[in-house]
Amino acid sequence: MKCFSFTTKLFLSLLLLMIISLTLLQSYIWSLTETDLYRNLGQKAQVQAKELAVIPSLIQYVQNKDTDKIAQLVTDIYKQSDASFIVIGDNQAHRLFHTANSPLYVPMLGGDNQEVLSGNSIITIREGSLGASLRGKAPIINDDNQVIGIVSVGYLVDNISQLHRERLIPFIIFCGLLFLALFIFSLCFTKLIKKQMFNLEPKSIALLVKSQKSIMEAIFEGIIAIDTHYNITNINQSARKMLNITNNNKELVNHNISDIIKATDFIYNSNNQMEDLHDHICHFNDCLVIANRVRVIVDDKIQGWVITFRKFDEVNLLSSQLTQITQYVDNLRALRHEHLNWMATLSGLIYMKRYQEAQDFITIHSIDNQKCLDFITQHFKIPAICGLLIGKFSKSHELGLKLIFDPACQLSRLPSTISEIEFMSILGNLLDNAFNACLKNQQGDKSVLLYLSDATDEIVLEVSDQGCGIDDKLRDSMFQPGVTSQNPKEHGIGLHLVATFTQKANGYITYDNNEPYGTIFSVFIPKY
Repeated sequence: MKCFSFTTKLFLSLLLLMIISLTLLQSYIWSLTETDLYRNLGQKAQVQAKELAVIPSLIQYVQNKDTDKIAQLVTDIYKQSDASFIVIGDNQAHRLFHTANSPLYVPMLGGDNQEVLSGNSIITIREGSLGASLRGKAPIINDDNQVIGIVSVGYLVDNISQLHRERLIPFIIFCGLLFLALFIFSLCFTKLIKKQMFNLEPKSIALLVKSQKSIMEAIFEGIIAIDTHYNITNINQSARKMLNITNNNKELVNHNISDIIKATDFIYNSNNQMEDLHDHICHFNDCLVIANRVRVIVDDKIQGWVITFRKFDEVNLLSSQLTQITQYVDNLRALRHEHLNWMATLSGLIYMKRYQEAQDFITIHSIDNQKCLDFITQHFKIPAICGLLIGKFSKSHELGLKLIFDPACQLSRLPSTISEIEFMSILGNLLDNAFNACLKNQQGDKSVLLYLSDATDEIVLEVSDQGCGIDDKLRDSMFQPGVTSQNPKEHGIGLHLVATFTQKANGYITYDNNEPYGTIFSVFIPKY
């Protein structure tokens, strides 16, 4: 059996079970029918014998041993009976009549006559002159209450067996049809099981289940599988951890998802039957997450959904870190390019032996850079912010732009609601957008004004440019991810991060048109 598939084994097992069951059923019915047939025919033979034994004329004929009269009387009765034979004997158990015309006045065979001669009616199975037979015997009693003879009515065992077989033919046909029906059912059932198991063996299914469990626990994202009634069918450890659920999987399975997640349109939306959702920002309880919802479809019918999600803060932190790395690379590239340009200029002046001009060049640039460095280090007390602003100042020079710092700028520390990395992301993205906008506008003065101050109860960050302004089509959606006026594959996340981190710090952002060109972005973050 090892070489057969599971469905083949199942089919053969069902077939064997059917054969054994039908065989046992048929044996039981055969035995029950045979017993019932022998009991009924025995009682019938005994009743017929008793009825013959009380016929007055037969009593008189037996008492007179008038064999001719006896033969005439019993022959007429025998023709109307279904018995195999009828035998009349005297008080010595000698034959006075036999329907098979056996010799008269010879002993009746079987050895069961003494009890009848004692006055009892009996039912026996004995071997007679015609073979084995089922007999009903009754005594013939005269008016003086004396036993004067015996009446024996019998059914041959061979005839009983033939009758038994005839009665069982319908049942045998029924069993055959039942076996055929069960055979077809077993065949269809095993094919259905095979289809439901996707032609996999139980060992393969067990391996898949174990692998699925291991994979779900190994995935960093939270995963919840639900059926069409929104009952949980599976949940992994990451999902329980993100949602602060202490119950284990067994306690959560078959519970409605509303028991652990407050009702949200993301789960119960009417379009969940028609489409899947990807990278949807929503709230699961008090946790802001980016979630996906995918339908589980089997045989073109929806069987449920799989919901995966990850914390929005973690995704934003990763995005901001990547953004900062890009900014650092750009700043280093700007410094390198500017330094190379200075070195090339100095090299040319020295080669031409214009030492005084070289000295003046060094002095001018040193004074300019030193002023910028002194201003930044004196007004901003956070080293990371200082480094970012120095890099942006160098980048603006490389791009041919002017980054102007408002004299009232100052920043001593950040509130606890926002980290240095998040604030650097806000500042860096606003400056980069201002640079790009200025490069697109040929009519502006290529200047970007920065105002950053914590002099009041809130941190105020204002970046104004002389750029191309904001397209009216993008004003209502420019803070959404992927919305940009540039190449969407490389941009579209900056303003989204600015709005996200500002909102996280309980702040707000405004924007307005600048005069004569460009845009003013203002960010307000409360300090307490």
